[in-house]
Formats: sequence, structure tokens, C-alpha cells
Amino acid sequence: MNAAMKGLLLAGLHLGIVAALGGKLLLDRAQRPRVWVKAAPVDPDLPIRGRYVRLRVDSPQDGSPQILAYFIPEHVPDPSRRAPGEELWVEVTLPRRGPPRPIRLAVKKPGGFTVLPF
Repeated sequence: MNAAMKGLLLAGLHLGIVAALGGKLLLDRAQRPRVWVKAAPVDPDLPIRGRYVRLRVDSPQDGSPQILAYFIPEHVPDPSRRAPGEELWVEVTLPRRGPPRPIRLAVKKPGGFTVLPF
């Protein structure tokens, strides 16, 4: 087996691992419960990770606090900065084990929920 074949085999193995992980996450999102939980923003401390909002949520499973990272596009203003009377909420998937996985953000105002369009 020459070097090119070994490289292609390794690339195929990496693609298989990534596809299996992606499939598991999609299956969890389709089958596991999804809930909305109130979030409190926390200052990000790793600027090299890209644009994201760190959120502190109380785990719906056991009530313990969790820190989640929700990545946002560059052109979107920081969703954690809310006007008085507005609350930031996050929809999460509840996996069998591990912390909740964020799906989307919403703002709760006196009139109801508004899902943020990104």
C-alpha cells in the first residue's frame, strides 16, 4: 500500500467518524425531548473560538447549573444584550447523558416568545 492509498484510507476513516457523530446528534435531536430553559449570559473568555454566547442554564434533568456555548454568525448583534423586561431563553435537546445541547435562542417579552432568526 503506497502513501496515497494510506492517506485516502485515513481520510475515509475521519469522514466516517465525523458522519457517525453527526448522525448521532441528529438522531438525538429527533428522538430526545426538547425544552425551553431560561438562560443567563456569561462573558466569553476564549476569543479564539469565534463568535459565541456563553449561557448559564439550570439543567432541566437535575437542576444543576450548566454552561453552554451557542455560536452565532458574525453579522448578528450580541443576543445576550437585552432590553429591560426581556429574558433570553434557549431551546435545548436533553441527551441521555451529558449537558443539554442548545438548538436556538428566543426572547421572552410580556407578549410572548420571539425566536431569534439565525
